[in-house]
Amino acid sequence: MGRTVKLVLLDTLGVPLGALPPFDVSVPWWPEVEEVVAGARRRYGVEVQVLRLLSAAGATAATGGGTVTYLAQLAGSPPIPVEPADPDLSPQPHRAPYAEPGGPAASTRWAIGALEAMGTANAVAVQRKTWNLSAVWRLDVAGAPVAWLKQVPEFFAHEPAVLGLVAGVAPGLVPPLLAAGAQGRMLLAHVPGEDGFGAGAEVRGEIAAEWHPVQEHFAGRVEDLLAVGMPDARLAVAPFARVAADHLDTVEGLRELVDDLPRRLEQIAACRMPDTIVHGDLHPGNARIGAGPPVIMDWGDATVGHPADDILRLTQGLPGSEAESLTAAWALRWRTVRPDSDPHLAAELMRPIFHLRRAVIYAGFLARIEPSEHPYHSADVPEGLAAAVAAVR
Repeated sequence: MGRTVKLVLLDTLGVPLGALPPFDVSVPWWPEVEEVVAGARRRYGVEVQVLRLLSAAGATAATGGGTVTYLAQLAGSPPIPVEPADPDLSPQPHRAPYAEPGGPAASTRWAIGALEAMGTANAVAVQRKTWNLSAVWRLDVAGAPVAWLKQVPEFFAHEPAVLGLVAGVAPGLVPPLLAAGAQGRMLLAHVPGEDGFGAGAEVRGEIAAEWHPVQEHFAGRVEDLLAVGMPDARLAVAPFARVAADHLDTVEGLRELVDDLPRRLEQIAACRMPDTIVHGDLHPGNARIGAGPPVIMDWGDATVGHPADDILRLTQGLPGSEAESLTAAWALRWRTVRPDSDPHLAAELMRPIFHLRRAVIYAGFLARIEPSEHPYHSADVPEGLAAAVAAVR
């Protein structure tokens, strides 16, 4: 299953030109645009940078596919006739700089200039991804990747500082940060290997083992984490109650879960697990594997919080026995350094909280992104709340 792509074009000054005829790409996921850019070049002889989503029909972000319309900026004039199009170009206070006309060009100039200052010339930027949470370009020299440009919105502005903190404890665990710039720009060294999507228990166990010393190091150093702008996600009833408020009558069992939160959080606190750094989305797809120890990527979701959040995310989707084995190994590591704690019970009690946390995170995204990008996350809040209820039963 792929996507049918429609590109509404702007000229170099940001003036609407019209739309290219639709074409199909094989990758279904809406944020992935490398094939979109290549398809426009191959079919119509145009060079574009994709700016943002305008609309999607016939599918959801979770499934991918459907007909997806993007706004794109053209380099030069279209060599073919374009269809009439009247995109909404009104300003939006939550629009990311890389989604504005001229934004991608400014960012790639910065990255190429930074590489040149380090002695790497003739880099070419290849757009890989763009959506409300990030824009990503690969920087190639002579057809081989040398670095990656990642740009994030303001609410992920702490990511470069987090990379620095983690690298200070476990240098090989994160991609080397070559440079950080304005408007959420980061230049990262290329990391060999492959993204670990679909990796099994062995790889996930290696990720958990490599990550534990960092969480152990920052346990008791919460102020150091908060000082670099890392969000505070320590457990409290109020954030969960707020995000649940509009869904109490539509998600069966949610009211009872919210009413029981004070008791549950007290039980979790009694397990005596420390607040520490939490990656926030520690699934194997966010790790580069196959060329040495895993390298953990994508730190925008990092917060100060409960360490069980990461092991619950890391074991998600595994068969029950494999998930339990990894959780038991995680618990043993914590019991070794915190003999008075009960990490295994904490992880069990955290299961519905894990899903409530996702609902809170997605509600935060929806509050801080422009309306045309809401289709990426509009279903995530009620789904997270329903999953939280199911985790209690």
